[in-house]
Amino acid sequence: MSEAAQVTSVDAIEAFRASLVLYLSKARPAIQQVCAEAQRTRIWVQTSQRQYWENQLRLRYRKAEEAKEALFNARISQFNQSTLLETMAVQRAQRAVAEAEAKLVLLKKWGHEIESRADPLVKQLDQFHGFLSTDLAEGVVLLAEMVKALDAYTSTTTPGSGAATPPPANDPPVTETGAPSLTP
Repeated sequence: MSEAAQVTSVDAIEAFRASLVLYLSKARPAIQQVCAEAQRTRIWVQTSQRQYWENQLRLRYRKAEEAKEALFNARISQFNQSTLLETMAVQRAQRAVAEAEAKLVLLKKWGHEIESRADPLVKQLDQFHGFLSTDLAEGVVLLAEMVKALDAYTSTTTPGSGAATPPPANDPPVTETGAPSLTP
């Protein structure tokens, strides 16, 4: 009635556990790196680049004002010289100001989009990282316990017979029907 389980290879479970440990050791740092890179990108777009282009806009406004001043001075000068170079400098400065303004508008748009697009993905990565850190780590522990239990089980069976060792002497003998015998 009671047959021993056919445990053929505990090594397969141990190999799977080792592979799972290796996977965890590579996956967790990779997930952390991706989350950190997303955070660095957000900071770069929302602060670093924005500050850079705000400074550039101020500088370009100043250069445009200087170019306009130079054009004005050239027009009112007594020498009646050509103002073509000064006009071109004003136009170049105005294009530079327009470029900086366009970059700032684009950065503001990217700042809003990075939150709406990247944040849900980063949240999923954080959840996956939590799964790796808790659930799969617990799985590794459970697999180790399973290997210990199977090793203990296989060491109690008699090799070749497939039957378990006889029950301890304190248990009453069992009849053919499976009920305990009342006779000592």
